[in-house]
Amino acid sequence: MRFFDLHCDTIYEITKKNGDIFKNDFSVSLEKTKNLKSYIGCFAVWIPDSLRGWAAFDFFEKCQKTLHAQSKKHENMVRICKSADDIEKIKNEGGNGIILTVEGSSALGGDISRVSHVKKCGVKIMTLTWNGVCEAGDGAKVNNPKGLTKFGKNLVKKLEENDIIIDISHASEKLFYDVAEICEKPIVATHSNCKKICGNPRNLTDEQIKIIKEKGGLIGLTFCKDFLSNSKNASRDDIVRHFEHFLSLSCEDNLAFGSDFDGADTPEEISSIDKIENLYEYFLKKGYKENLLDKVFFSNAYNFVNKVF
Repeated sequence: MRFFDLHCDTIYEITKKNGDIFKNDFSVSLEKTKNLKSYIGCFAVWIPDSLRGWAAFDFFEKCQKTLHAQSKKHENMVRICKSADDIEKIKNEGGNGIILTVEGSSALGGDISRVSHVKKCGVKIMTLTWNGVCEAGDGAKVNNPKGLTKFGKNLVKKLEENDIIIDISHASEKLFYDVAEICEKPIVATHSNCKKICGNPRNLTDEQIKIIKEKGGLIGLTFCKDFLSNSKNASRDDIVRHFEHFLSLSCEDNLAFGSDFDGADTPEEISSIDKIENLYEYFLKKGYKENLLDKVFFSNAYNFVNKVF
């Protein structure tokens, strides 16, 4: 089977713990993807809210350099995908592909001119915030959010000019609607679920989901326990519940997965990349057709990224 993951934090872990992308104790490794015909993973450089200014940009630099060094070290097993041709080769020939993304625009260190630099590094997707306040605006856990700042509005335009996809996961509702009002290209929520199923502020309302769909965007259903269930006992059945709700909103062509591997606590049944096949089989046993599952596990994300690359 093929799997396209819109979000994992593995490069953060590899950088912080001096790990190796081939073999490690994390949820994602090249060793763990060996049974997948094609794997494309969006590796996010997470910028914690404790980092701002030069410290945030410097950490981005460390992570992106680590990723490129790891890719070169294991060049016979993985490629960093910077173009539509790169992801097409993974789709047609198999193997492993990585797309560099950023979780938190504070990675720019408050300097909008650095957008051109991160683009050269291969960044294709960027969230505007994490959970707190940053130069672009406020995240999902900010009280009395004010939405996009002037910097944030200019950043939306700059990212779109540089063909970097705007990711609204972690955004406050106010910031989400500000982005939706001014963006001219499709947006993505790489790792967010349905607020109607689980009330976590990181999840999306039905109205937000519909707006993303209407704009031709994409949503990555995430495995994070806190976003799956209001209880502490989230399981793959909760993944199915969110899956069903997305489908009830006609998101068959706008739904993918954004695991949040190595960045969140996930159910034991889906605790690492080598368990993806088990999840696929579980959906089959629930009566879902292969053509639908192939869309959500791979093709929807592939088609979306292929259009905007």
